[in-house]
Amino acid sequence: MFDCDGVLVDSERLTVGVEARVLTELGWPMDAAEVVARWMGGTSAAQIADVAARLGPETAARFDDLTTAEVHAAFETDLVAVPGVADLVDHLHDAGVRTCVASSGSHERMALTLGLTGLRDRFDGRIFSATEVAHGKPAPDLFLHAAERMGTDPARCAVIEDSVHGVRAGVAAGMQVYGYAGGLSAPDALAAAGAVLFDEMIDLVAIFSHSSSSSA
Repeated sequence: MFDCDGVLVDSERLTVGVEARVLTELGWPMDAAEVVARWMGGTSAAQIADVAARLGPETAARFDDLTTAEVHAAFETDLVAVPGVADLVDHLHDAGVRTCVASSGSHERMALTLGLTGLRDRFDGRIFSATEVAHGKPAPDLFLHAAERMGTDPARCAVIEDSVHGVRAGVAAGMQVYGYAGGLSAPDALAAAGAVLFDEMIDLVAIFSHSSSSSA
């Protein structure tokens, strides 16, 4: 199970700086590192609720409108796939490993980002959003929902994440979680949440091959 933002598409780097700047302009001084710590891996609804509680609902709506427009414009010109992830997904497919996407993002956002980076067709019909469940990450609901839809025992699932919220969700779902240390989250924080760290997407080929041979 792949998270989307920061794991499949390198969108977080384009997003957190915009959100920090807009929040600061609207009256909540914040830098990109704090955006990562507070919200990365969670749902947009949870973030907007936090902003509304701090700045009021009208300002939260303005924050949503401003950041969505600016971030989507950046996606159109600058968004790329995370290095090596397309080769990893193709390797897993060739090896007969079933894959899916389980993301806090909406289906509309994933259609945009996965489409722009040429990854959408690789997961056709196997893309799951936190909008489909009652509670987003760090609750396990999304990963358990994806496992059910895929007809797979959660204990047999591996999750690839780049956020502390996502790692905690995978662990709570009873899944093995691998934490991408090449993203924006501090590797130590990912490990403390329960992830097995890796540095490059291609590293997972060897990790998964070793896991398969060990369980055979």
